[in-house]
Amino acid sequence: MPNTAFDTVIRQARVVTGAHSEVADVAIRDGKIAAIGDFRDAETVIEAQGLTLIPGLIDTQVHFREPGLTHKEDLATGTLAARHGGVTSILEMPNTNPTTTTPEALAEKLATAAGRASCDYGFFFGATPENADHLAEYEVLPGTPGIKVFAGSSTGSLLVNEESDLRRVFGHGRRRIAVHSENEARNRRMKAEMAPTDVHQHPEVRDAESAIMETRRILAIAKDASR
Repeated sequence: MPNTAFDTVIRQARVVTGAHSEVADVAIRDGKIAAIGDFRDAETVIEAQGLTLIPGLIDTQVHFREPGLTHKEDLATGTLAARHGGVTSILEMPNTNPTTTTPEALAEKLATAAGRASCDYGFFFGATPENADHLAEYEVLPGTPGIKVFAGSSTGSLLVNEESDLRRVFGHGRRRIAVHSENEARNRRMKAEMAPTDVHQHPEVRDAESAIMETRRILAIAKDASR
């Protein structure tokens, strides 16, 4: 491509694409990448020799603490930290306080993030036994990438581990469902047997077998629901 006037050229970074990496210039026009190659004609030239230029990352599972625990973190600080780490899009989990399990709660999060978030964002909608029959409607609401199911307990009160409830969740809607996949019965039994006293015992209480057991169960339920 012949040299053309661009708004910005980032010069001689190691550019990482989906296919390979190479030392090259990245030309930007109207806020978008226009070309990768050898360019010098631009209003702004950024020298980037020795640096690596990668696409913006997407973090599909973040746990920010707004609403409910903003003394730890909020949407403004969490998205700013994400951007500084090269993450340009985040998808946040629904186990805040209150949980994101109603259209009103989702709308409130979107309103709270507007004008404060430093990167692109979306908010998962939490499945519960109470809203399971409405998830086909809720999974397509603006601002959500879809439904999150906690088949094993985590922070918050979003546990859905009864098979009848899981079948209702997977039977309503068509989009992919994100799953916290741990076997709740095994987790509770391991915790009772081990009586852990140290956070480093977490991977022993919630071991790989717990995840494998529950993933097999979830896949079977999902397969039945898709028939």
